[in-house]
Amino acid sequence: MQESVHRAVRELIAEQGRDGLTVPLVAARAGVTPSTVYRRWGDLQELLSDVAVERLRPEGAPEDHGSLRADLGAWTEQFLEEMASSAGRAYTRDALAGDPDGSNAGQCSEYAAEQLRILLERAAGRGEAVPALEEAMDVVVAPVMYRTLFRPGPETEVEAKKAGAAGSGAVADYARRLVERLLPG
Repeated sequence: MQESVHRAVRELIAEQGRDGLTVPLVAARAGVTPSTVYRRWGDLQELLSDVAVERLRPEGAPEDHGSLRADLGAWTEQFLEEMASSAGRAYTRDALAGDPDGSNAGQCSEYAAEQLRILLERAAGRGEAVPALEEAMDVVVAPVMYRTLFRPGPETEVEAKKAGAAGSGAVADYARRLVERLLPG
């Protein structure tokens, strides 16, 4: 049932946007009653939040590029692009808006922490010196989320980068600078 309701939300948003989205519309598309949706999620915002948390889950382990610096650089740029995209910003806002107890924010934070944990453990296994996980979260993840949500600028103009616009190198440069702060030298 959860998957059919989530799928209905994603399809309806893709077809008509979020403005006209209602619980009865989602329920009809999912083949369940509105009361089923209300019982499980409480209201539309909590449903959107649940869908957002699921959409923000990484699809797999980060790629191995042979060194912590290369792994972290590629991961940071990809993370920045995903979070700063229109969809990423909308999902993040939805995840937080329907999160009265902070559990969704905690889950999203854990997704990023798990990805970094994989990179750090992989590097340690190669004999590289690695920073603490929380330091990586503070130096890499926190600034990306802050810039994405509260202070967007050239560093978060991922649509411009995708379009190949002039100045779009700012996204990659910002990701590189964050990695340099964490791994100086």
